[in-house]
Amino acid sequence: MRLAWWVTLVMGVLALAGTARADDLRPGYLELTQTSPSAWRMVWKAPIRGGLATNAQPSVPSQCRGAPPVRSLAGSALVEVWTLDCPQGLSGHSVGLLGLDRAFTEALVRIAPLGRPVQVARLTAENPEVEVRAVPDRLQVARTYLLLGIEHILTGYDHLLFVLCLVLLLRGGMRIAKTVTAFTIAHSLTLVGTTLGLVNLPRQPVEVCIALSIVFLAVEIVKARPDGPLRLSERAPWVVAFAFGLLHGFGFAGALAEIGMPEREVPTALLTFNIGVEIGQLVIVGGASLVLVAVDRFAPQRRTLVQRVAAYGIGITAAYWCIARLLG
Repeated sequence: MRLAWWVTLVMGVLALAGTARADDLRPGYLELTQTSPSAWRMVWKAPIRGGLATNAQPSVPSQCRGAPPVRSLAGSALVEVWTLDCPQGLSGHSVGLLGLDRAFTEALVRIAPLGRPVQVARLTAENPEVEVRAVPDRLQVARTYLLLGIEHILTGYDHLLFVLCLVLLLRGGMRIAKTVTAFTIAHSLTLVGTTLGLVNLPRQPVEVCIALSIVFLAVEIVKARPDGPLRLSERAPWVVAFAFGLLHGFGFAGALAEIGMPEREVPTALLTFNIGVEIGQLVIVGGASLVLVAVDRFAPQRRTLVQRVAAYGIGITAAYWCIARLLG
C-alpha cells in the first residue's frame, strides 16, 4: 500500500512537471514607433512556443499601407518588421492582434508617438485591441510590468518552488523574512545588471542550475532533523538564498528579454516588474505559512510528513526539469 502511494505521487508529479511552465514568460511583443507625421515602424515579435507565431497577426487601421514585412528569427521568436504609412495618424484608432485566443499566451503592445508619452498595454483574448490615445496614461508602463512581475513569480514555477522550499525548511517568521529578503536582493542585482547589459550568462546553463538549486533545498528539507546538527541551509539560510538568488535573477532577466523592454521606460519597467515579483513572493510565503500554521494547530504530529511529502514532490519535479533542460 505504501509503495503504491509513492508510485502515485511520483507519477502525478512527473505529469505536472511535464505540463507546467518553469521559467516560461513568453508573451508576444508588438511595437509601433512613429518616425514622421504619417510614418510608423511596426515590429511584431511572436514566440514560436505558444502558437502566436502562426496564429496571431497585427491589426492596424485600414488607412495604413505598407510593403510586406521583413522576417527574421531571434532566439525562440519570429520577428516581423513593417514600415507603415498612416495619413490620418493613429490617435483615436485601435491597434492590436488578430487570432488571439485563450489557448495562447498574451501579448504586450507599445505605442511610441512623436512628442507624446509612450502607451503600453496588455493584449489578451478578451481584449485583443487597444485604442491609441492622444494623451496616454503615464502610469501604463508601471501597471503593465507590475502585473507581469506578479504573474511571472506565480506562474514561473521554478521560482515559486524555490520560495516554497525556503518556507518549508525554516521555522520562525523573522528567519523566513531575512532569508526571502536575501533572495530578493540577490535576484534584483542580477536582474538589473543583465537587463542593463552589465553582465550576462548563457540561458540554458542558468536554467539547469536554477533547477538544481530547487533539488538542493528539497534534499535539505528531507535530511533536516529537529534533534540533529544544523545543516548549512539551516545555519545560514540567507547565504544560501543570496547565492541561489543571483542565479534566479538571470532567469528573471531572461524572461524580460523574451518580451522586450520599453526603450525609454527601462527604469520604470524594471522597478515595477521587481515590485510585482516581490508581491508574488509575499503571496507564496503567506499562503504556505498559513497552511503550515493550520497543520501545527490541527495535526502537529503530521508536520514532518507534510514537509517531506512536499519536498519529495518538489525535488522530483525539479530533477525532471534539470534533465529536460540538459537534453534540451
